[in-house]
Amino acid sequence: MFAAILKVAIGIAIGLPLVAYLLQDRLMFYPQPLSQARRAFIAGRFPAVEELELRATDGTRVHAWHVRAGATPGISWLLLDYRGYGASEGAPSESALVADARMLFDQARAHAEGPIFAFGRSLGSGVAVALAASRPLAGVVLVAPFDSAVAVAKHYYPYLPVGWILRHRFESITHAPQLRTPLLCAIAERDEVIPPVHGERLFAAWGGPKRKLLLHGATHNDGDGPALWEAVRQFLRQWGQTPIRGQTPVDNSKMELKD
Repeated sequence: MFAAILKVAIGIAIGLPLVAYLLQDRLMFYPQPLSQARRAFIAGRFPAVEELELRATDGTRVHAWHVRAGATPGISWLLLDYRGYGASEGAPSESALVADARMLFDQARAHAEGPIFAFGRSLGSGVAVALAASRPLAGVVLVAPFDSAVAVAKHYYPYLPVGWILRHRFESITHAPQLRTPLLCAIAERDEVIPPVHGERLFAAWGGPKRKLLLHGATHNDGDGPALWEAVRQFLRQWGQTPIRGQTPVDNSKMELKD
């Protein structure tokens, strides 16, 4: 009897982590392709928006939207479709998303003289922090961020060895103390997806100038109110004129990385 119970226990101990390892991409990423009809609607509805197509180093076609400065005075936006999302090809992964963000930054830097900011929401915060660790950004705006994907996974799956099995780790907390890039960190008070403590830890560890904005009463997906965007505008005005390692202090260019 004991031997049978032991076999079942061993089977569960081995099988459950294995299933989690094999399914982790589905748990972390939710690819949402954009139909051609929807792309045509966006292009027709928003004439200030143009489509960009880039080729990653591995040949994958990556799609982005460029919102010209006329739509948002003084600021232009580059909105990146993650691989498998929107009109981008391929499948998402931590390494691919970070590489694509660097590629987009380099494209922006080649065509714009002004300061470049990164905007990362939720999963995108991990990409934005990794970008800040490897490119000279004028500032970083993080909304509903986290310290580490491993730490968040442990919150949800305390019975699994996530530290061993998680491939896409997004260890923002390891970059934060070394970063001197200005930070605006917006934390949703009632975030039901990423517990606010994970954003608080990242903010506390950040090594550069920083400001925290608590979005009172907000959950993970409903923090887009006037308080957030007024804080973003103030942040851009404050740091958009400050030279960052060779950047020209002009306020006509901005990058966003969306989740």
